[in-house]
Amino acid sequence: MRNLKLMEHISLDGVIQTSGEDDFPYADWTAPYRTPEGRDAVLAEHGAHFDLLLGRRTYDIWSAYWPKAPSSPMADSLNAATKYVVTHRPESLEWGPFEWVGPDLVEGIRRIQSQAGPDLILWGSSTLTSTLLEHGLVDELLLIVYPVLVGAGKRFFAEGTPPCAFEPVKTQTTPSGVNLCTYKAAGRLKI
Repeated sequence: MRNLKLMEHISLDGVIQTSGEDDFPYADWTAPYRTPEGRDAVLAEHGAHFDLLLGRRTYDIWSAYWPKAPSSPMADSLNAATKYVVTHRPESLEWGPFEWVGPDLVEGIRRIQSQAGPDLILWGSSTLTSTLLEHGLVDELLLIVYPVLVGAGKRFFAEGTPPCAFEPVKTQTTPSGVNLCTYKAAGRLKI
């Protein structure tokens, strides 16, 4: 069984948007906090081998950049990973290796998780998060928390995200104050 890990760069107030789309005024707010130690910690969290689960928008953004990026541990691992893509237009996928998740997201993810292979990592693709959590498909969560309040922008946990519990696994802090917080899924929210 393959594990599914959600990984996300996030501000203290839950903003994950970093690009200038939709007239977002704070593009690339994570840049001042990047360090070699942070990069190495993220690469270690990926593991030696992994596959990606991507929504169509993230796939399109990444496919415009990563195949042309200079060789590096990050670029090489992302380019080598199989990209499982949630899309209504599978015929237009080009950055591979790739596989279409299928017309039913939940059934497709369950099928992929039941197969032998490396863990799946979901970067970005915030519109998938609530559905994955609602159906108990998330095994682990890694929040890369930056010491900033952005105020406006796309949020990782949108209104309607189902209540659920996570157990802390570990926390790492980079020299710039970024915290990498790893959590394991722990079922329903207990009240």
